[in-house]
Amino acid sequence: MTPVDQVHGLSPQVMYEQFWIKEVVHRRKVRAVKAAAGLVVGVALAYRFGLSPVILGLLGGLLVAGADTYWTWRQYDATAVWRGKRRGETITAKLLRRKLRRAGYQILEGRAIPGKASVDHLVIGPGGVWVVDNEAWDPDTEIARYGERLFLGEKYGTKVAKALVEVADSLAEVLSRESGIPVTIEPLIAVHGGEIRRSVTAEGITLLKPRLVSRWILQGPRADFDEAQVEVLARTAARVLRRMS
Repeated sequence: MTPVDQVHGLSPQVMYEQFWIKEVVHRRKVRAVKAAAGLVVGVALAYRFGLSPVILGLLGGLLVAGADTYWTWRQYDATAVWRGKRRGETITAKLLRRKLRRAGYQILEGRAIPGKASVDHLVIGPGGVWVVDNEAWDPDTEIARYGERLFLGEKYGTKVAKALVEVADSLAEVLSRESGIPVTIEPLIAVHGGEIRRSVTAEGITLLKPRLVSRWILQGPRADFDEAQVEVLARTAARVLRRMS
């Protein structure tokens, strides 16, 4: 059976995991070479500064090998949501709760206007209101803005952006009407996987790594809602927006 036959019909996620396993031996060889280089550098530094070459050499090799192991694991772990091994909304929810609740923000999970698409997180706080969705792309997908257009790899991201903008606008209309407090909602996407440089803003949405979402919310333009207004908006959202199972 040829390699083509073996991968025919398999999903990209399964193929990625199979190739990852097959590359174990190669990665170990490369790591050993890097560790040896670290050992040599450590020995050279030891002789230069009059220290023990054995201790510093071993330390240099171990540090390089450890750093390479950690970096390799981080690259693989970054694909966990795309591979279906972890849930993006669970990861983002923990980050949002940990960093925003102490700043007076309330987070509602899985909300939607009946008959409309849902959003994973609705964030309400002193600075305003945000919807945060989670998306996962394969490791080779470059997420970027060219001109005014959003690109997800070689494809336009207009469909993704338009859908989330429409949901955010619909939620803002409902919250404003039902609470009596005028609000606008900024749509964000927490990106799990793919290639993205910190954040990309295009076509009405901002895409960024999950760990940066809370910082974006805290450092963005503020609506200056007081505590009572935040409570009214949160209670209104909990009452009128359907909770997704």
